[in-house]
Amino acid sequence: MTGTAIGPRAPGALESLEGGAPQPVRRRRRGLRSLVWWFVFLLGVVYFFVPLLATLLFALKRPPFGAAFVTTIGDTQLLEALGYSFLVSILTVIGSVALIVPTAYWVRLRLPRVRPFVEFVTLLPFVVPPVILVFGLLNTYSHPPVFLTQSDLGNNVLMVCAYIVLSFPYMYRAVDTGLRAIDIQSLTEASQSLGAGWFRILWSVILPNLRVAILAGAFLTVAIVVGEFTIATFLNRRTFAPFLSILGDQDPYEQAAVTLVSFGLTWIAMGLIGLVGRGSRERIQVAGAH
Repeated sequence: MTGTAIGPRAPGALESLEGGAPQPVRRRRRGLRSLVWWFVFLLGVVYFFVPLLATLLFALKRPPFGAAFVTTIGDTQLLEALGYSFLVSILTVIGSVALIVPTAYWVRLRLPRVRPFVEFVTLLPFVVPPVILVFGLLNTYSHPPVFLTQSDLGNNVLMVCAYIVLSFPYMYRAVDTGLRAIDIQSLTEASQSLGAGWFRILWSVILPNLRVAILAGAFLTVAIVVGEFTIATFLNRRTFAPFLSILGDQDPYEQAAVTLVSFGLTWIAMGLIGLVGRGSRERIQVAGAH
């Protein structure tokens, strides 16, 4: 048997035999994908920022230049509406966390078969419109035994409860994702071996590990509460969204300025959440290194 001499392969032949494309072809493909993604990104930027730019130009049309923003900063009614909305959103976040975190923790720890049913229940706010929810609350709590609609405190309680229901899809999924990222079984067993009760486990072990997830759900909840219009209108609450609607009938230039100011506050909140999340991840990495 005579051996066959194997000469040097041409550049790229080894990659072709192994099922890979030659290096120049792969570079062209990567370059084409990069161009496509950059095009999609720029298209999204244009779609997102062009309406904001148009709103800014419209707000600046009120003479003198920037008068709409000056009026917005000194508007005490706007500050009251924003303060009231943020207070309601904070109460909503507290109530939602107090309800969702123990439920999601117990379902994932002890009742995994119930998880599809719980997910279905938390998705109901997407199916039931807010106008149906608020009419149901008004019809239920406008007569004894629980009579809430004839007082400001009662209407405030109804509104916070309604907003807690609206926060279910966002808060539950954020918390459930956070629980999936940690070993709650080992954490629970270790805490119980040290003598901790269920409340201590939730407060000292589970909640600190879910801080980033809770902040993400809280941000979405605050955005929903601040921008919600239907429930606040039917309950006759002077929150930010009804105030913005009334302001549009009185002064559309100031309404545009208020919209941009609220948008800026929203991005500031996103930045703070990002900083808190990055800080917690760095502390986790440092603890893991030690």
